[in-house]
Amino acid sequence: MPTTATPGIATTLAGAPLPLIALPQDRILTVNANDIAALKDIVVPGVSVQPLRLDPARGEIVLLVSMAPGVELPIHYHTGAAEVYTLSGRWEYREYPDQPQTAGSYLYEPCGSVHTFFTPADNTEDTVVLWWMQGAQVSFNEDGSFHSLTDAVTIQYLADAAAAQQGIGTVGYIHGGTATVPES
Repeated sequence: MPTTATPGIATTLAGAPLPLIALPQDRILTVNANDIAALKDIVVPGVSVQPLRLDPARGEIVLLVSMAPGVELPIHYHTGAAEVYTLSGRWEYREYPDQPQTAGSYLYEPCGSVHTFFTPADNTEDTVVLWWMQGAQVSFNEDGSFHSLTDAVTIQYLADAAAAQQGIGTVGYIHGGTATVPES
């Protein structure tokens, strides 16, 4: 573990300087999903979310998401990239019925991709995914009108509200940095 005797100068544990300028860090940023309560029905009924990292300043979200069979989200597109690793269960996009995502599947969605997410009603178990997203998910109704926008600010608000409503208390996810201006 590098230490920082001088701000911005990383050193070994013995105090020898490393030949680089580094971000001072007094501990690693880590959470254990087993210690984070599942926030039930946070986005739609049948969806439980465990926030792992929410960074509104960078527009990034990392969630562990559990979805019951039969969950469907509105058609949506992403303003940034999204990545999904499936831990269990099965999910699909209506637009790509020949490419179901099952345990062990990794999916990369480039910025601007459009799709309709669902978990098949005949699933015999909940679907659990690790989901990372940059930017926002912009959702639409069937008639093409605006439905909703989901981003790190939205998830942070929904997580805090759900935790309070469900009596969970503070949710121990990694919080992103906040842009500030030094006081003069």
